[in-house]
Amino acid sequence: MSKANKSNKPTGPGCDVFDPASLPLEQAVARILITIKPITATTVKPIRKALGRVLAQDITAPDNVPNHTNSAMDGFAFDGARLGADGLGQFTVVGSAFAGKPYLNALKAGEAVRIMTGAVMPQGADTVAMQEYAELNGEKLTLTKSAKAGQNVRAAGEDIKQGEVTLYKGSRLVVADIGLLASLGIESVYVFKKPRVAFFSNGDELRQVGEPLVLGELYDSNRYTLHSLLRNAGAKLVDMGVVGDEYEAIRAAIVKGDKAADLVITSAGASVGEADYVYDILHELGEVDFWKLAIKPGRPLAFGKLAHSHFFGLPGNPVSVMVTFALCVRPALARLSGETATPPILLQATTQHDLRKRVGRSEYQRANYYNDEHGNLTVDAHNYQGSGVLSSMSSANCFIVLDLESEGAKAGDQVQILPFSEVF
Repeated sequence: MSKANKSNKPTGPGCDVFDPASLPLEQAVARILITIKPITATTVKPIRKALGRVLAQDITAPDNVPNHTNSAMDGFAFDGARLGADGLGQFTVVGSAFAGKPYLNALKAGEAVRIMTGAVMPQGADTVAMQEYAELNGEKLTLTKSAKAGQNVRAAGEDIKQGEVTLYKGSRLVVADIGLLASLGIESVYVFKKPRVAFFSNGDELRQVGEPLVLGELYDSNRYTLHSLLRNAGAKLVDMGVVGDEYEAIRAAIVKGDKAADLVITSAGASVGEADYVYDILHELGEVDFWKLAIKPGRPLAFGKLAHSHFFGLPGNPVSVMVTFALCVRPALARLSGETATPPILLQATTQHDLRKRVGRSEYQRANYYNDEHGNLTVDAHNYQGSGVLSSMSSANCFIVLDLESEGAKAGDQVQILPFSEVF
C-alpha cells in the first residue's frame, strides 16, 4: 500500500537541490547527544574479553606497580653513599639477585650484589652500576666509569601508586589498558552492556551478495558496510536484511527493530523520492527530530525517537552512509555505550589542488594525506567525489573538511583533514 501522496516531504522541481534550511552538523550532533541516554546495564568480563568494551567502574590500583624497588639494569647494586667524589669506588661482591629470586641479606658497608634487571634491590643498596662500567676480579668490584647515587633504580610505585585511579568509568578499553589491568592483578572488570542495533537496507533493486543480477539491480553493499562499522564501534548487531520499497513491509521492519534494539538504522528511503517511505513511517511511529543536514555528502539523514529506541534513517548512496555514520551515528553509539568520548582529532595539511565548494554546507571530500619530501603533511583530494563512488572510500585515508562558510581552497592552502582512523 503506497502512502507517498500523504508525505510531509517537499516534492516537485528543485526538491533535490541544496536546502539552506538544512541543519548544520554541529547542531545536529549536539541534538543527538542531548536526546540519547546512556545504557546503564552492566556485565562482568574477564580482561581477555574486555578489549573494546566501555568500563562501568573506576579502576583503582590495589598495590604499587612495581610493587618493589628494583634494578633497571643488569649490573651491581650497592650503597651510593660509598662512592668517592669522582663517582668511582671499590666493593666486595657478596651474592646475586635475580628477578623473582632476591638477595635476602642486608648489605654491610662496602658490599655489593650482582643484580639483574627487575630484581629486588637488597636492603642497604640504592644504586646500580651497569655491568659494562665495572670490572670484577674474584669478589673485588672496581667501577671503571663514574656512577651517581640512586641511578638505574626503579622505585616501588614509580609506574602506579597504590590507591591511584588508573582507568576511569566511561573509558573504552584499548590494548595497553588490558596489559595495565593485568599488571595490577585484576582478572575481570565491570563493563556496560553493548548497545543493540537493528539495521536493514531498503530498495527493490537490491540483491544479496551471491545472487545473480539482472538489468537495473545491484548488490546491497550498504548492509555489509554497516555491519563492519557497527562491529568496529562495539555494537551488538541485529541484521534484518533487505526490505523492498513497500510501505507496510518497511513499517513492519521498523516496528520489529524498535522492539529488538536500542537503535534502529535504515539505509535509503529517507529522501524525497516517490518510493521513499521511511520519513513518513518514522513520523507515524515516533518523533522526527531532523531529517536534513547541511553537509555533502549525506544531506538526507533522519534522526528521532521510536517507542523503545532511537533511529537513524541514513541516505542510500554508499559514501553518504559512511560519512553520516562517522559524523552522527558513531557519536550516538559512544553515548549509548556509556563512553566518555572526545571529538575526533583534525590535522592541518597542505592541499595539492584547488578545492571547489558551495557556501552554506560542510563538505567532506575523500583524499589521501602523506608526508612530502620535506616531511610536511600534504593532502590530495580524489578526482571523483560522487556519493556513489564507494571505491573512493576504499582508496582514501582521510576527509578534507571544508566548513559551512568556506568557499573552497587554492593549491598550497592549509586545510583541515579528518583521518579515517579517527572515525572508522
